[in-house]
Amino acid sequence: MSTYSPSTGRMVSHNMVTTQFELDGYKVSRTLGVVRGIVVRSRSIFGTIGAGLQTLVGGNITLLTNLCEKTRSEAFDLMLQHAAELGGNAVVGARYDATEIMQGVTEVLAYGTAVFVEPTK
Repeated sequence: MSTYSPSTGRMVSHNMVTTQFELDGYKVSRTLGVVRGIVVRSRSIFGTIGAGLQTLVGGNITLLTNLCEKTRSEAFDLMLQHAAELGGNAVVGARYDATEIMQGVTEVLAYGTAVFVEPTK
């Protein structure tokens, strides 16, 4: 899976992202800087009510799990788009962070370092 950046016409593939600071089989030829993707999301009233009902039963609260996964995925794709805009073809040191801005409103940040890598010989 890849993320397309309209401004550069380039893509950063999901398999070119790692939490490590090296990408196996590649050498970093240029470090392009920190990249990030930020999504701020709130729960809808229906989602809040539905999640509240799911807490009565216990177990996985699927409504909130799906909301979190969708938000993280969007932040991740924005990070990859930012990397492509800088001319990168990979991201190293990828991380997530989340902060509750106000009750029911959360910021999710995906960040890492955009790099241009070449296969090792």
